[in-house]
Amino acid sequence: MALDEKCYCIFSPKEGEMGRLDQKRVLITGAGSGIGAGFATAMANEGATIGILDLNLEAAQKVADQIVSDGGSAIALAADVADRSQIAAAIQKFVAFASGLDVIFNNAGFNKPMPLLEVTEENFNAIMRVNGLGVLIGIQEAAKVMISQGTGGKIINTSSVAGRQGYPDFAPYSASKFAVNALTQAAARGLAEHGITCNSFSPGVVDTPLWVTLDKDLIEMGATKDPGQAIDEFSADILIGRPALAQDLVGTAIFLASGDSDYMTGQTIMIDGGKVLL
Repeated sequence: MALDEKCYCIFSPKEGEMGRLDQKRVLITGAGSGIGAGFATAMANEGATIGILDLNLEAAQKVADQIVSDGGSAIALAADVADRSQIAAAIQKFVAFASGLDVIFNNAGFNKPMPLLEVTEENFNAIMRVNGLGVLIGIQEAAKVMISQGTGGKIINTSSVAGRQGYPDFAPYSASKFAVNALTQAAARGLAEHGITCNSFSPGVVDTPLWVTLDKDLIEMGATKDPGQAIDEFSADILIGRPALAQDLVGTAIFLASGDSDYMTGQTIMIDGGKVLL
């Protein structure tokens, strides 16, 4: 199931109504597809000016073009989230376009499953570089801009149920998402004096292009046999009875980006359909 075909018509205010993110300037990494694309479209519909940042500029441009076509404001940006100079430049380009930065979603990430006893240094480092270091750099570079503006801001990180429970075929990924939760708490404590909050959210199984790749990887390594088996098995214990779509996460994302969450910081919200109960 390709989420890209489903995520462009979410929460559109009636004509003349102000959106919940009116005049907010929001930058989203990993927004060329999946969750990030869904968030970008929904937040544009709520009045935000959106930066679509992705390693794949063509994918980012496609999402930005759709937003603009629908009457919103968006710019496509390309950067490797773990390359500080690229991220700093992309943020400055967005600031020039939007006249500032209010919210960043450090959403980019990836997974490459391997059996626990076969995990290599290369595999571990590659995943931690994007999912861990990339979040740290995103926090730092966005916070520098927000501090210089003097108006506070919101930093929101994408974690995972794998940041609450470790999975043997996803050990580096789990470690990287535990790291996201720790970075969220560290940033909340370190940036509060500047009026900057930092929170994260933890999706469970989300039907995005990521799972198409994971499905193939798990078959290749012998963990599953049939297409679709992996997502079905990982979804079996979800209390709501199905994997999520990007639409299921949008409400939480908008809450975290809006003034409704001003008194919340350092928290990781589980939004997994009841897969992990804490």
